[in-house]
Amino acid sequence: MANLPLNIDYTGKVVVITGAGGLICGAMAKAFAECGAKVAALDLNEEAVKKLADEIKAEGFICEGYKANVLEPEALNAVHEQVLRDLGPCDILINGAGGNNPRATTENEFHHEAWEGCKTFFDLDPNGIDFLFKLNFQGTLLPTQAFAADMVERKSGCILNISSMNAYTPLTKIPAYSAAKAAISNFTQWLATHFAGTGIRCNALAPGFLVSAQNKQLLFKEDGTPTARSEKILRNTPMNRFVDADELLGATLFLCDEKAASAITGVILPIDAGFSAYSGV
Repeated sequence: MANLPLNIDYTGKVVVITGAGGLICGAMAKAFAECGAKVAALDLNEEAVKKLADEIKAEGFICEGYKANVLEPEALNAVHEQVLRDLGPCDILINGAGGNNPRATTENEFHHEAWEGCKTFFDLDPNGIDFLFKLNFQGTLLPTQAFAADMVERKSGCILNISSMNAYTPLTKIPAYSAAKAAISNFTQWLATHFAGTGIRCNALAPGFLVSAQNKQLLFKEDGTPTARSEKILRNTPMNRFVDADELLGATLFLCDEKAASAITGVILPIDAGFSAYSGV
């Protein structure tokens, strides 16, 4: 299990985490379980969340894995009913499902640097862009509709969304992903305002560059040396390193605690080794 940065007691709390089959939210699931929470791990990849749940249970903690498509309201409502039966009403919702899509990514950073056969801005697939926006934005909105009603009924709870540091300043090559994450930051503030009178708080994390199975080939060559893009990232990161998934856990446990962060809502917190603070000069 994780080496927890904070010792916060979440005993009795039901924590629902979408995208739990991934690196970041899998680590969050383990951390909440170790703090005593009853964790509902949701992901389209059922095998991944079932394996995660088995690992957590083997350590003596509580976790159930559920297959869930965050873009299907009926499926989410069905999972919600199952979570109610298995664990109880949701106290904390982590909206972690999301990601980029190659169909919405350009090959060139700047238009004047395009080469023959290069996929440019004008070649971006509208269907890929549509899927990416749905996955990130609706994939946050729809689970919130499915689970936040539990919190409204009890007049307490916390929603934590996953934005990105590229929501502040867009990265080259990924216009749709950057825009979608900017929408998540905006939606987080909207939710914080909308639910302010209900006892529900809503915040977001804005992670910086993490090395994962999904982006490892973009960041490192086969011999393990950094790619040109990776070198550019590190050159513009004051701490001159990537962020580790476990480094998101302290902020997660803090922001979701109803005592420690009782007056914090509508905040988007960068955890990016200084990337968003540096102008490059």
